[in-house]
Amino acid sequence: MNKSLLLLGCGKMGGALLQGWLEKGYAAHGVCVVERAEAATKDFENIDGVTIVRDQDDIPTDFHPGMVILALKPQVMDEAAPLSRYIGPETAFLSIAAGKTIGYFEKLLGAGAAIIRSMPNTPAAVGRGITAYVGNSAASKAQMDLAGDLLSSVGEAVEVPDEDLIDAVTAVSGSGPAYVFLVIEVMAAAGEKLGLPADLAMRLASATVSGAGELARLSDEPAAQLRQNVTSPGGTTAEALKVLMAEDGIGPVFERALKAAADRSRELAG
Repeated sequence: MNKSLLLLGCGKMGGALLQGWLEKGYAAHGVCVVERAEAATKDFENIDGVTIVRDQDDIPTDFHPGMVILALKPQVMDEAAPLSRYIGPETAFLSIAAGKTIGYFEKLLGAGAAIIRSMPNTPAAVGRGITAYVGNSAASKAQMDLAGDLLSSVGEAVEVPDEDLIDAVTAVSGSGPAYVFLVIEVMAAAGEKLGLPADLAMRLASATVSGAGELARLSDEPAAQLRQNVTSPGGTTAEALKVLMAEDGIGPVFERALKAAADRSRELAG
């Protein structure tokens, strides 16, 4: 299939994706980038197979993308409307914009457009993101597979069967990095109260969270088992977990927090 790419927007997420695509060899198929800010594209200039333009009107007339990637901010996504000229069986539209539904893009681009909606997260900037994606009925299996390959260039990619699940995905992984950063903050602050210097407390908390996350990623054991592996009966970890796992502990707090995030995701999507 046609694997040439048209990237609309080359900000932090768009730039991270573009870097991943180049490392996967997509420049050989042809990549056109539309980005107004010159600073955002300076690292991608003079690369064979990559064309950079500042406006949609400057896209070469003979460029026919197999995938149009919409990496604009949600509030300016209406600027993508002129791209409806690419609608056809050979082209799909992949959005990474939070809160913009498949229905929104079908109204913007036309009911016949192949639309794939995705929800990435910020660790994509370091190649450790995870992105969920879902397509409409016009998106073919080949187009879904291409979207999965493109999204996996910045981490893991997982296809979900129903767009309704995207709100839950947003609550867990889309917003999730902020929860982890908060855990680092509160662990470091609690360490300070125990007498640790601030910089040492933050270093210990950051390294512990990142190390535990890597262990969970690489291990075949579930998180519950990993927790039990480091919890000696009657030991220090067990005492801390009595607090964290109490009826008013971290479990109910996270349930309320993720429900609030999912509810807000639905509100923003209209």
